[in-house]
Amino acid sequence: MRHVIDQAAAWQASATRFAMATVVRTWGSAPHAAGTSMLVAEDGRVVGSVSGGCVEASVCAVAEDVLAGAGPARETYGVSDDDAFSVGLTCGGTIEVLIREVTADAPLARVATDLAAHVPVALVTPVEDGPGSLATGASGVSGTLGDARLDRAAAQAAEALLTRGTSGLVRVGEPGPDPSCTPERDLFVQAFGVPPHLLVCGAVEFARPLVRIGALLGHRVTVCDARPAFATAARFPDAHEVVVDWPHRWFAAHEDQVDAATAVCVLTHDARFDVPVLELALRSRAGYVGAMGSRRTHEDRLARLRAAGLGEAELARLRSPIGLDLGGRGPEETAVSIAAELIAVRRGGSGRALSGLAGPVHAS
Repeated sequence: MRHVIDQAAAWQASATRFAMATVVRTWGSAPHAAGTSMLVAEDGRVVGSVSGGCVEASVCAVAEDVLAGAGPARETYGVSDDDAFSVGLTCGGTIEVLIREVTADAPLARVATDLAAHVPVALVTPVEDGPGSLATGASGVSGTLGDARLDRAAAQAAEALLTRGTSGLVRVGEPGPDPSCTPERDLFVQAFGVPPHLLVCGAVEFARPLVRIGALLGHRVTVCDARPAFATAARFPDAHEVVVDWPHRWFAAHEDQVDAATAVCVLTHDARFDVPVLELALRSRAGYVGAMGSRRTHEDRLARLRAAGLGEAELARLRSPIGLDLGGRGPEETAVSIAAELIAVRRGGSGRALSGLAGPVHAS
């Protein structure tokens, strides 16, 4: 979504008229989660996707009507036995899409700035025809929905979803004619939480493609190595930061920032580097801890970690040898193997071939 928001902010700044289509609800095997957006400009340019190709043409047609003055639209796209080859999701899921023109006062520049700075932010948009939108998060509230009481209620509802890192529909306000009440409105909260952190310990050749893939998957990537000749920004242009330090020392200084969304990949397979940082990582809140090396290296590493005082429950968290068994070789294929395991752990996947499984491809 980062590139979609950046493009939206750029089009807004250049006075380009465009509509934003956003998935607001999903059922079944939907390919994208709520909050996923695409942009349709008045001149026909399209950025992003809401379904991976199944319904984009129909969404573009609705967006043209919206830009022609038809007002916001909510469209539901699904598939049944009778319409499997008509407009819909051939994957079997159902999505509801909100299509609205983005006005000049929408706080998109604020959202883009917060995303670039890894600051949590939510964009709140009316579902029905109505004025304004607002952004809320750690940097405060920007924009307005046209009523100060409604802004406060919307910001409070958005903060609750932002804390959970989920996007969704909310209803705020109170029904009835009393003018002292907050106006009742249906809103969509598009939440952009802090991206997951990928810490790559060891600026080795295998780290280079892993850093690229990690950044592509939306991680904030840190590369840490005590050797200044290896830990350089030139070798890792896709990393958000490259640190020259012993990994365990850097980890100890930043342990308060480690959470369940943190992944630690130790790639040096050298006990001097590996064991001190793994001792800290396996005792931390990190959601994923993996280490590269052969079976023999793994057994030696376990012995050293036991000698350092780690218990069996802590050692069971270590994914070593790192990655899924894809049969690959070399830095690039190894990076794919590691990234596949990261996704499986984060999303709760089995790591097995989909052809050997039953049920929906995408979890609802």
